[in-house]
Amino acid sequence: MIKIAAAFAALALVAGAAPAALAQTSPPATQDAKPNIGWTIGELLENEKSAAVLEKHMPGIADHPARPQFEGMTLHAVMPYSDGAITEELIDAIDADLKALPAD
Repeated sequence: MIKIAAAFAALALVAGAAPAALAQTSPPATQDAKPNIGWTIGELLENEKSAAVLEKHMPGIADHPARPQFEGMTLHAVMPYSDGAITEELIDAIDADLKALPAD
C-alpha cells in the first residue's frame, strides 16, 4: 500500500501538467445508478459503498493529500501515472467488488 501512496504522490506532480483530455467526462454519478469502474475516483469516494471498496483495495485513498489532483479521473486514467501501483488486476478486483454491491 505504500507503493500506491507513492504513486498518488507522483501523480500529484504530473497532474498539474497533465492535459485536460485526461480528465474524465463520465456522466455524473446519480443516486439511482450503481457505482461502476467508469465513475471518477471522486464519485466513487462520495458513495459510501463504493468508497468502502476503494478503501479495501487502496487504504487511505480518501484522505490522500493529492486527492484533488486525481479525484476527477477514473482509475484507468490514473493508471499510467501510478508507477505500476495501479494495475489492470487491481482495477479488475475493484470492478468485481463494485459489481457485487447490492443495488440501492
